[in-house]
Amino acid sequence: MVLISCAGRGAGGAVSSNGSALSIDRSSEPLRGRSMSLSSLLAAASILALSAAAAQAADAGASRSADAAAVKALMAKIESMEQRINTLQVELKDAKAKKPAGIGQSASLASRTPSSTVALTGAKDARGGAVKASDNASTAFKPVSNAMALADPKDVNAANSKTADAPQSSSPASRLAAAFADSDPKPRFLPAADLKAPPPASAKDLFGAAPTPVPGMRIGMYGEIKMGSVQNPAANGQWQNGFDMARLVLLPTYQVNDYITFNAELEWEHGGIAIDADDKLHGAIEVEQAFFDVKFNDHFTLRSPGIDLIPISFTNLYHEPTLFYSVQRPQLANGLVPTTWYAPAVGFYGKIVDGLNYQFQASQSAEDFGDDFDHRGDNGRINPGGYGAGINGAEALKLARAPIGDFRQLSNELAYTLRLSYTPSFLPGFAGSSAIYYSPNVTPRGAYATQPDGTETPLGKNAMTIFNTEARYRVPNTGLELRGEYAYVHFSNPENLRANNDLDETNNVGKSMWGYSAEVAYHFRAPNDYDIVPFYRYTRQNFQTSGMLGSDLTAGLNNVTGSGDMTFHDVGLAIFPNPSLVYKLNYTKVIDHSATGAMSDRILAGVGWLW
Repeated sequence: MVLISCAGRGAGGAVSSNGSALSIDRSSEPLRGRSMSLSSLLAAASILALSAAAAQAADAGASRSADAAAVKALMAKIESMEQRINTLQVELKDAKAKKPAGIGQSASLASRTPSSTVALTGAKDARGGAVKASDNASTAFKPVSNAMALADPKDVNAANSKTADAPQSSSPASRLAAAFADSDPKPRFLPAADLKAPPPASAKDLFGAAPTPVPGMRIGMYGEIKMGSVQNPAANGQWQNGFDMARLVLLPTYQVNDYITFNAELEWEHGGIAIDADDKLHGAIEVEQAFFDVKFNDHFTLRSPGIDLIPISFTNLYHEPTLFYSVQRPQLANGLVPTTWYAPAVGFYGKIVDGLNYQFQASQSAEDFGDDFDHRGDNGRINPGGYGAGINGAEALKLARAPIGDFRQLSNELAYTLRLSYTPSFLPGFAGSSAIYYSPNVTPRGAYATQPDGTETPLGKNAMTIFNTEARYRVPNTGLELRGEYAYVHFSNPENLRANNDLDETNNVGKSMWGYSAEVAYHFRAPNDYDIVPFYRYTRQNFQTSGMLGSDLTAGLNNVTGSGDMTFHDVGLAIFPNPSLVYKLNYTKVIDHSATGAMSDRILAGVGWLW
């Protein structure tokens, strides 16, 4: 750019400055061999100085403009970082203030999902016994509680946003936490379709009270004790007092490495068993769970063959006493879904998207056989002479679970279960699940019908399908909690059920069975920080619908007795001194449509714990 042009006096030449370079044009003046005049030199120097100053000023202006923009961008970044730091400080403060209770769940942590492990690829060996299990087997053994009861709605929302459902986790904390939201950041046993982020390692891996002597090993426990007065229908409804050491359960978990976890559940029921008459024990000792989980990523975890819970019904997966409010388990879990329902099984589970998880399982089929082992022949068939039905109109599917040991199953059939669990982000505080179970044949080998003349004729195939859906909702910013559940069982050929072919019309079964329940509870926080939960639950179920067929029909023994058509009213109070301990008191009114009535009311008190 030409900044200036001038003529030197007597020189006739043009002097120009372009940038910082000076040019003197003498094309119009012949060379005379004499020096330029002093004035011309001074003019040229002045022009040069002015040109340089102008160029520097222009450059400085552009530089100042660029610097100002950079400083402005830097300040914006600093402000953004300050805001993030403030947010993190608030979150840290809130986290420290939170109780160890699990997220909005209220009554039972999820079934068990082995401790979640990290991805299979790039996994590092666990060090110092620290378990990195994620939800499934997240082994955090922090005391949990009826998560729903003690969880703040904000905790529920936070949990739901982190949910990556995985099957049950083994730790008590996990179970409790998963109870309501079907997911919890610190559970140990989450339902298989309810995965999560790995829980923080805990130094108290033995019952939540002491460190473990074996790195990677953790042991939890839950149990319940019941007492009260019940009507005995076998004694014409007489009220009788009683006591039950209902169960004591150990929950061992072992983190083999970063991606393989072992989970088990060992249970003593009703005081255990003994041979001597003076011991007066008539209970059971059972292995209810034993399996390995191999985690590849959040979307796929393989559950190796073992003993596992059938993933249908929330209560079957989450049945710890701190996870429901009545002394007895909810009625739908005592027949239509025979909790605790476990079987030899294999499967896999994972996350579909945030807030939606799945679990698939293949298991030993249920059996329509409800008698003892004396009626199971060494030839793998039912002995002749009559036997009890596994599926009947009095107890539904309660006796239909197949044995898990000594190759004593009476069927070659596999059953298949698919479960979806969901915690939608658009509805904070809500969680639910839906599952379907299908067996192509529940008729055991050697099953037969007993005719009025005493002859025994073979029974054919009978497929069974179960559909279950349930929902839990803790209304944000309130103590209100709502729950609901529906179960439906369908038989393809009810004429092949033993109950319809045993010459006993009191237990006949129709084409289907169904039941539903609705529950409302409210959480009050006492001054001593106890959680006090009054509740009411309504249940309606029918095990004897129309469509009864079989030899009982031809013998005129197909009358609906009404004993399987029942209504239950449960009202009571649950008090949680902390999330891992609950005291309960409730009254149950039972109504059926039999001629004499149910005569099965009860007033019960109990204590339950989960460590």
